[in-house]
Amino acid sequence: MIDGIGIQDAQRSFSNATASQQLDKNAFTQLLVTQLQNQDPMSPQSNEELSAQLAQFSSLEQMELVNENLVGLARLQQGNALMDQLTGASGLVGQRVGYLDPTSGQQVEGSVDSARVQDGEIFLGIDGVDVPLNRVVEVLGEAGDGDEIVGDEEGEGEGSGESL
Repeated sequence: MIDGIGIQDAQRSFSNATASQQLDKNAFTQLLVTQLQNQDPMSPQSNEELSAQLAQFSSLEQMELVNENLVGLARLQQGNALMDQLTGASGLVGQRVGYLDPTSGQQVEGSVDSARVQDGEIFLGIDGVDVPLNRVVEVLGEAGDGDEIVGDEEGEGEGSGESL
């Protein structure tokens, strides 16, 4: 009499596989074929059992595909979030900001010269110093040299136009 495949046989075949190797459709197919070849001819596995195993495998395969799609979506979302941060940071170029100095912990002010991405983090170039965006605590307004004249230029106003 030929014994059917048992738990010990399955465990032995799984233990032979390396720890980093994952079961895929080929491994499942090989396991199913081995199971069919080694079943007891006097009490073969029923069609319902085979159908149930195939349905379970099909469900597992679909879950793996969904997982792959979710991972891809998460990567896309992360990339979009980084681009949104970079776009927002680029709006700070030309502005004076206050930031916490990483070494002293004191608030320092400076003019933003540039914005860039490095290792998945946004950095601002502030007066020649690279500052992570998350260290900025306030935006103080447009950077200038202090020589700007505020008000109407000469020749503008009510009396500047000639009458016809």
